[in-house]
Amino acid sequence: MGDIETSRRGILSGTAIGLAAAATPGAAMAQAGGDTPAPSLRDPRTKYTRTPFPEQRQPWPALASKMTPRPDHGETSYRGSGKLTGRRALLTGGDSGIGRAAAIAFAREGADVAINYHPSEEPDAREVADLIRQAGRKAVLLPADIRTQKACEETVRKAIAQLGGLDILVNNAAYQQSKADIMEISDEQFVRTYETNVFHVFRFSKAAIPSMPPGAVIINTISQNSYDPGEDLIDYASTKAAIQNLTRGMAKQLAKKGIRVNAVSPGPIWTPLQVAGGQLPGKMHEFGQDTSLGRAGQPAELASLFVALASDEASYSTGTAVGAHGGKGFP
Repeated sequence: MGDIETSRRGILSGTAIGLAAAATPGAAMAQAGGDTPAPSLRDPRTKYTRTPFPEQRQPWPALASKMTPRPDHGETSYRGSGKLTGRRALLTGGDSGIGRAAAIAFAREGADVAINYHPSEEPDAREVADLIRQAGRKAVLLPADIRTQKACEETVRKAIAQLGGLDILVNNAAYQQSKADIMEISDEQFVRTYETNVFHVFRFSKAAIPSMPPGAVIINTISQNSYDPGEDLIDYASTKAAIQNLTRGMAKQLAKKGIRVNAVSPGPIWTPLQVAGGQLPGKMHEFGQDTSLGRAGQPAELASLFVALASDEASYSTGTAVGAHGGKGFP
């Protein structure tokens, strides 16, 4: 029990570290006793829109640039403080949504960043690359459909070659299609969901681990559905439960190599997944409205969690997950 509690304290400490990374320089001065006042607090209920999202749909995998409203990935708000200086990161699904927010934050914290994405998401990926370069870091674009072992292994190999190494791997890419009845889930959809969500976590990790030094980090994106599956997402939810289990198992094994493995567990976050089939027709206006905060989250609100887990300052946190659910869900 003591080890569990220590781990929880470690991750909470790491979260605080990440949140500090997003704070303004003025806030840091205020904490140190400087003259600059701390920024005003923001009510989390109204920090982002509470207005129900309009009904909309795009062909899979969808583009963030065409969503209404556009998601906030921290493009104008995230400020780094050197927590990942000199690090080299590879993120799957890094063109939009949660992966994009993490990629922006990593670059502004001093890391060089490679992002994988589906080839049809090139416009969004190029926006991310520009933001990474504006932060003064190297951006590597690696388009690929990662449903095969070959594509996964080649993407990792290219990332290592172009970054000169790898010490952060974020397995974030996902496929999600809502269906009201199990009879509507085709075998093709079920297989595709597992190939994209679960198989790529295993394959990317296995390809990357031999090149990852002690101190390196793997971060997987799970979901509140890992613990409490939505009735219209039973295939997707089961993949997230599998990834949660992979996270805990790999953490135990890779601790012997000095590699930490953790997860971030989002709730309802406004990303392209939702407009590409992630919500049932006619239900978009309900998305995120039933949370305790009364709204969906934005990708930017998870960026600091990825930074916290990637940072060496969270060195005792492994085999755990940190959630961003708006007040509902676990952990």
